[in-house]
Amino acid sequence: MKGKILKLSISAISALLLLSFIISGCAAFRSGVAQEMGIEEMDGQFDSREAAKGYSEAEMAVAVEEGASVTTIAEAPAEGEDISGSELYTQAGSADIATAQAISTKLIKNASIQIEVKKGEFERKFFEVASLAEQNNGYVSNSQSYSDSEGKMTSGVITIRIDKNNFDAVLNKLKEMGTVINVSINVQDVTQEYVDNESRLRNLEAQQKRLLELMEKSATVKDSIEVQRELSNIEGQIEVIKGRQNYLDNLIAFSTIDVFLSEPQPITEPSDGGFIGAIKRGARGALTVLRGFTMVLIAVSPILVIVAIILIIIWQSLRARYRKRARAKLEQGQQIKQ
Repeated sequence: MKGKILKLSISAISALLLLSFIISGCAAFRSGVAQEMGIEEMDGQFDSREAAKGYSEAEMAVAVEEGASVTTIAEAPAEGEDISGSELYTQAGSADIATAQAISTKLIKNASIQIEVKKGEFERKFFEVASLAEQNNGYVSNSQSYSDSEGKMTSGVITIRIDKNNFDAVLNKLKEMGTVINVSINVQDVTQEYVDNESRLRNLEAQQKRLLELMEKSATVKDSIEVQRELSNIEGQIEVIKGRQNYLDNLIAFSTIDVFLSEPQPITEPSDGGFIGAIKRGARGALTVLRGFTMVLIAVSPILVIVAIILIIIWQSLRARYRKRARAKLEQGQQIKQ
């Protein structure tokens, strides 16, 4: 009995020793893997700032250009900088998120307003709109005016561009110039396009910097030509994006307002009444009928000419036949007398 107990004890101790060796081996293996990958674990937390200190901005740009997988992009804070409450992005593409937060909302505001002014005030109001644009850091981009049958300017449109911060104030002042017939406001959000362009621009500039470095290191003419060709392509894309950004900046900074001004149209009542009015109406009716009859004659004149020619030919042939018969009868009568 004692021998069996001893054997069981020895077996249990051996199993415990084997289990402890296995656990220690796994721990050593995990520690070795962690050291090879350069990952530090401190109570289950990863300090992304320490990971970012070893990378400069240029090295990150080159890594992105060469297709490296970047899983942590964080900017190391300056010495003494307070980073409490700051957010560190630890996923690919976090630079675009940071840019979107840094760029304020980009809105393009346009408006159209139709105003009816008092009779005889069109020209004065027209110039007031132009003066209003200049007073609000703006300008007139287009204008047109129209005159009535008497040659007086009574309607027109003027397009003004004013500072975006004065958009609402200018619109309210325009409404006070007369009776508002119609107002329409259009606001276009181009923030997403703006952020995308900024991101593409940074990537292209990083590639441009890398290509310039490669050009300096080019050992052969062939390599230099290839780098120059790629550099020209990158610079062309950069210029296109910058031009688009400048265009968007202009549309965002200056709002466009189309102002339609017009005087009230006079209402004319017919004054043709009584005997004289009846004569005038009759004369106008006769002229209308005569004009219509003349137009009908002109329209059918080719057919009338053709019919007249046919009738003349028939009449001439009948006349010639009648003369021939009359001459034959005359000759017969003379023969009978003889």
